[in-house]
Amino acid sequence: MKASLHLKLSQHLALTPQLQQSIKLLQLSTVELNQELEKFLLENPLLEREEHETNDDTSQGEVRMLSGSDSGQVSGYANADMPATQLANEAPDARELEFDSNDFSRSFADTASTSNSSGNDDGDRVDRDEYASAANATISLQQHLLNQLGLTPLSERDRQMAAFVITYLDDDGYLTHELSDLVELLAATGDELIYTADADDAIESLQSDLTVALHHVQHLEPTGVGARSLAECLQLQLDQRPPSTPHLATARALVADYLETLGQHDFSKLKRLLHITDDTLRATRALIVSLDPKPGRRFGQGDTRYVIPDVVVKKVRGHWRAMLNKAAMPKLQVNQFYAELVQKSRDTSGKNLAGQLQEARWLIKNIQQRFETILKVTEAIVENQRHFFDHGEVAMRPLILREIADQVGLHESTVSRVTTQKYMLTPRGIFELKYFFGSSVATEAGGACSATAIRALIKQLVDAEDRRKPLSDNKIADLLSNQGIIVARRTIAKYREALHIQPANLRKSL
Repeated sequence: MKASLHLKLSQHLALTPQLQQSIKLLQLSTVELNQELEKFLLENPLLEREEHETNDDTSQGEVRMLSGSDSGQVSGYANADMPATQLANEAPDARELEFDSNDFSRSFADTASTSNSSGNDDGDRVDRDEYASAANATISLQQHLLNQLGLTPLSERDRQMAAFVITYLDDDGYLTHELSDLVELLAATGDELIYTADADDAIESLQSDLTVALHHVQHLEPTGVGARSLAECLQLQLDQRPPSTPHLATARALVADYLETLGQHDFSKLKRLLHITDDTLRATRALIVSLDPKPGRRFGQGDTRYVIPDVVVKKVRGHWRAMLNKAAMPKLQVNQFYAELVQKSRDTSGKNLAGQLQEARWLIKNIQQRFETILKVTEAIVENQRHFFDHGEVAMRPLILREIADQVGLHESTVSRVTTQKYMLTPRGIFELKYFFGSSVATEAGGACSATAIRALIKQLVDAEDRRKPLSDNKIADLLSNQGIIVARRTIAKYREALHIQPANLRKSL
């Protein structure tokens, strides 16, 4: 084949470095943006932060703790001076599903309200509890137990054995390994301080020593750590209750043999097996629900994600307005001293500084454009969802990214970047911008209802139901149909699970 040259004209899109940087900054959250800016500040001497006074407007500096729901709503307040808040949403595991989580929540709420209403001393106790809770979140469960172990009058061998057991506790405080497995692990270490038994009876000796060590661990605080099952965890906590506690013996019997039946809410069977009345079963169940099924969870909150609201929504003269959160906007400027050197210098170093000067100006311009785009998209969201701000979730209308993109004159992918990990602070809470978008469900009138509004209606129906006869998914679908909203039973089940609401049989109460 003979080689030849051909000329061909074609067109293609190319992203300039400035445009690439603009797209990257737009998709970053506020926390990630600040981390990225720190890198630029370290690498570019022509870029610096403006010196400005701290904004004392608490409404703009306010942040809240994420509830962890899929909706993106945030609940609970945090200090305005704090840079961020914690995100925590974890689905209940198998042990937690054996109980009615709502009953646990109500139990703790009732306990708190009782202590708050009993006098000034109780108020001091609440403050101490809050301080202790905050302190617990800063250390791990293992460190907390080891600190107690150091103050326990034990022999060096027993202390080493107990410390070995503590290292194998999970985040909930449970020992998930069999003692026989720990014996093999301990024997394999060959540690002379721990492994001192003769070779013939080594395994038997280690088994006995670890059993004693586990007993010591189970007597540490919080009560219930070191348990190998949920039943054992609750039994350990019941053992610490005063003997005069009402229905203590019945609670121990129920936890030991019929915990699964309690989790299934089969109250008729429990009354028959334990030979007790409704009142006794109700009191016994309340006692068990007051226990902590995960005593280690209060320590070391683990991975923490931080959130700073990008925009603040307020009602001004009867209209909802969106404003940028000044506390979230970085204040950057070009260093004038270096900029003048660039203008005067003509050598190679001056050319390098000229490139850094251009990069600094690009960055400042792109950051300004980022916040202008966020504000533009937020204003369009607020305008479309103004009924939500007036009436709540039940008034949320269906909204898709394309509608907002058409209104503000941006591409749909740009709107998607803007609404990801960007948060809006409102009188109803703080929400991720994506929270305001959702699919629609047809109504009998020919209109549409948003999935968010349907979830809110389901929650309202469940909150108002008779706990002795909870609503089934079919019944909820019928009630919504009476309101003109046509939803299939499987859709109700999906939304109910998204709200972490248990099935009807597990919501049943005495």
